[in-house]
Amino acid sequence: MDTQKTPFDISDLIQLMERLRSPDNGCPWDIEQTFKTIKPHTIEEAYEVADAIERHNMNDLKDELGDLLFQVVFHAQMASESGYFDFSDIIDHVTKKMIFRHPHVFADQKAANAQDVEDNLWEQQKEKEKKQDIKDHYLDDVTLSLPSLLLANKLQKKARKTGFEYPSMDDVFDKFQEELAELKSALATNNKNHIMDEYGDLLFVSALMGSYLKINAEECLRQACLKFKERFDFMEDDLKSCQMCLEDASIDDFIAAWSRAKDNIQKS
Repeated sequence: MDTQKTPFDISDLIQLMERLRSPDNGCPWDIEQTFKTIKPHTIEEAYEVADAIERHNMNDLKDELGDLLFQVVFHAQMASESGYFDFSDIIDHVTKKMIFRHPHVFADQKAANAQDVEDNLWEQQKEKEKKQDIKDHYLDDVTLSLPSLLLANKLQKKARKTGFEYPSMDDVFDKFQEELAELKSALATNNKNHIMDEYGDLLFVSALMGSYLKINAEECLRQACLKFKERFDFMEDDLKSCQMCLEDASIDDFIAAWSRAKDNIQKS
């Protein structure tokens, strides 16, 4: 490839990946990689894309999207070497799939609004695709390697389509209280496996609340994490202004500084 070319295009990126994986003059690290060893990097890049979006930093988003695209090209090159598929097959497959999933754009079906697309057309088309693949069980097509909170939402959402759901939000709250009581009982046994099991049930029901409230549980937890960090950072700076480090602060110091953090951040 011409390393002085500008601007580069997707064919250049594919050629670059071929060169990196070349047994003759490629990069030793890239040559040694497999689908399994690259998988963590792919996941990490997807999260970094999400982080750039969260921070609304378009320069970082451009950079992170490039890194994520590179991961796709990397997987495609490894697949091509083994005769599974190549990058053009990926493009062909996803384009056909998106045309099929958008009959309201490329065919004669109609969609009233975005919610109608998500709740009806999109799901109907995906179900048609899945019928072509024989599954032993209804939930088999849910990807079990998803982050746990997202996995819970996916399983719950799909199960609810069969009518397997609580009659009302009050019933979900009752179930939450039931699981909380069971966790408290498990704590009394001092059995770690039992405690973990009951805590998992409590988290699962907590995730279910998001589904009934029609909000994204993963996003809510992320926002809570970011809020916690912002308040903790403020508390740390507040203590430093009092010539005090975190390790020397008492619980009363923490409570007072945390309260000031909540008040100041809410006002800003």
